[in-house]
Amino acid sequence: MLAIDHIVIVSDNPAEAAEKFGKEHNVTVIQGGKHSNWGTYNYLAYFSNDSYIEWIGIFDKKIAVQSENPLIKQVVNALDDNMEGPIQYALRTDKMDKYIDHFYKSTIPFTGPVPGSRRKPSGSILEWRMLFPEDVSEQLPFLIEWGNVKNVPEDDRLINEQQIHTIYADINNLTKFKDIYHIDLQLANARLSVSDKLAFSIK
Repeated sequence: MLAIDHIVIVSDNPAEAAEKFGKEHNVTVIQGGKHSNWGTYNYLAYFSNDSYIEWIGIFDKKIAVQSENPLIKQVVNALDDNMEGPIQYALRTDKMDKYIDHFYKSTIPFTGPVPGSRRKPSGSILEWRMLFPEDVSEQLPFLIEWGNVKNVPEDDRLINEQQIHTIYADINNLTKFKDIYHIDLQLANARLSVSDKLAFSIK
């Protein structure tokens, strides 16, 4: 079963946005790191149900605009439109190759898998890959599969007791959505709820 991995919040100033959220919700936020090949960087808040929030921004616009990564394109477009807030979410899998086969067999267009990595403040390298199913009528969440190093803080005390409880997702065609991801609205660690815009709740 798929799980919610993280919510992506775009911000012109991720540090400030993360700090504000942390104060409002009594949540510990930390510096993430830089995606040097995408021109982006992030701040993070980890939760007890193995999920997190990512505040992402751009430190090098020239690099970012050249990226073919669909998520980075979203970030660039959002900031160009002066939009800040939740723009995307990722569903975690450990069976990405099976999803690739499923997309091919079902003629579902997709981009990927796109490899990713970033250097953590400690100097260690975190690696993952992403798969982006595509639909002309709506923005779909992407799939993420982590490498050998788990994406958790090196200090367990930085994991918040709260959980990302519900993702309120803008889903135009629920039947098609379920067919693409082979899921119902219940994820392994949270729930999906159909809404007119992307939002989330923590408890």
